[in-house]
Amino acid sequence: MATTTSHVIKPLTPETFPAWLALAEKHNGVWGGCWCSYFHGDTEETIKSEYDGPTFKRRLVAEGIAHAALVFDGDAAIAWCQYGSPAELPGIYHRKQYDAGETNPAPWRITCFFVDRDHRRSGVAREALDGALELIAQAGGGEVVSFPNELAPGKRTSSSFLHNGTRAMFEKAGFTFERHIGKSKTVMRKTIPPAAG
Repeated sequence: MATTTSHVIKPLTPETFPAWLALAEKHNGVWGGCWCSYFHGDTEETIKSEYDGPTFKRRLVAEGIAHAALVFDGDAAIAWCQYGSPAELPGIYHRKQYDAGETNPAPWRITCFFVDRDHRRSGVAREALDGALELIAQAGGGEVVSFPNELAPGKRTSSSFLHNGTRAMFEKAGFTFERHIGKSKTVMRKTIPPAAG
């Protein structure tokens, strides 16, 4: 567990799922009822269409195929960054365009952030990103791709369009810009060394 300011990063597990669920419920399921499952597909044991959002997510966590770094303030989860393998998170935006230009598929991708409305614009999304990268390092590291938005200079954008963060945040975290996909999405990449020990 990494400590940042007074916040603690914990992985999404059956033990931390109730805190994740409380944060999602506070925000009506997040992003219009997505329950942070939009990018997930069916598994051998769980068919997405057969479950409501919270139950589907709980089953994926129990199966060990839903990963996120949760930012805790005390006992409350206040943010998360979802990450996983391409097999876990196949449903990315502009996938055909991404796949067509992908010459070196990465074993990890970051697809989603969410920050409690009471903690926004305070750097918590970056804490979640750093936490996800640390958890990836603990899992053996490797290349990570993500698809943040590139904001037009001076243009205000609703956070609902920034479910994958911004290019600027990823650049500050050491990611390299590769290309654009879609209208405002980018492909960013970083290699994470395995955690020491």
